Amino acid sequence: MEAASCSILYTLRFSTNTVTASMNNNKLYYETSLPGNRLCLLPSFPSNFPRNFNFRGKNLQFNGFAAFSSPSSAQNQNPSQELAVLLEVDGVLMDAYRLGNRQAFNLAFLKLGLDCANWTEPVYSDLQRRSAGNEERMLMLYFNRIGWPTSLPTSEKEPFVKSVLREKKSALEELMLKSLPLRPGVEDFIDDACIKGIPVIILTSYSKSGDKIARSIVQRLGHERLSKIKVIGNEEVEKSLYGQLVFGKAMTSSLDEQLAKEARKAASAEKQRIAKEVASILKVSVDIDTSSSESLEKIVAALRAGAEIAGIPVYKCILIAGSKSGVAGAEQIDMPRVVLRSSFTSRAEFPSANAIMDGFGGADLTISKLCQKRWS
Repeated sequence: MEAASCSILYTLRFSTNTVTASMNNNKLYYETSLPGNRLCLLPSFPSNFPRNFNFRGKNLQFNGFAAFSSPSSAQNQNPSQELAVLLEVDGVLMDAYRLGNRQAFNLAFLKLGLDCANWTEPVYSDLQRRSAGNEERMLMLYFNRIGWPTSLPTSEKEPFVKSVLREKKSALEELMLKSLPLRPGVEDFIDDACIKGIPVIILTSYSKSGDKIARSIVQRLGHERLSKIKVIGNEEVEKSLYGQLVFGKAMTSSLDEQLAKEARKAASAEKQRIAKEVASILKVSVDIDTSSSESLEKIVAALRAGAEIAGIPVYKCILIAGSKSGVAGAEQIDMPRVVLRSSFTSRAEFPSANAIMDGFGGADLTISKLCQKRWS
């Protein structure tokens, strides 16, 4: 809630009681009418109280809430101002998986002199299906099938795979920066939101391709369009109120919290070590993601920062997600989430999503559907 120069900010109703907030000489005053016509003065909030602070209470209801930065803005209010749209980059702004990944692998093979390696679309799709999208496993499966380079010692297989993935990442970055197009309809979708006065936030901080590459992709939207939207990267998350509380110096974790965090990391590392020993005995490939909780924390921070900058409560923001991790983060903070399928997630299931769409515009995802909350 933003302290502003207006006489009546809002009215809250606690069951049968009424709380009224008013402003006089830059101070907020609260009065509540209790049973028996008794009046009670409630503590006032500081003037820098966050605009989008979420009140949680069983009997608390907001009736006609409005916070104005100026008296004239009240005349311009419309229902769309109670909604914000957050867009991921991977799979949403650009379907790099379909257009870039296979090409990037083939370029990496060429650069490393692996002339016998070439992934056609059927080969790539089969490897992706069998490995559940894990690229390290895709390479292991492929070279186990066709044979490893003859000069490669058995003990060097893992470093070799990692070198291929490094080259593949570099090649994909080049492709995304130079030749891969944005998804059809995404520009019209953003324009429609801006026309309707709906804040649009693009999240680059937890992009799989990295904040820098993701921002380069966002630049393709054009200067005029970018002037109307907000981009949330690592820097914006760190500067947000939530980011300062969680990652910054505004609040230092207690010793107990730091010890508990280190203990969780140590336990995850030990699980990984044991899993690799067992895998070595059984001669299978295994990988345990030890960074999932840390990654989810980063996603949640980005989502909250996006809502904060949009000035809209979390539960009134809608995440347009292209990843399972984004959906998981939104679910954790009760943010509505709509999945936009890409080639990478075409067969994936998203049981916690409010809706699943195949693209932008037409019978698929539109601003009108989001405003009406009409998912089908």
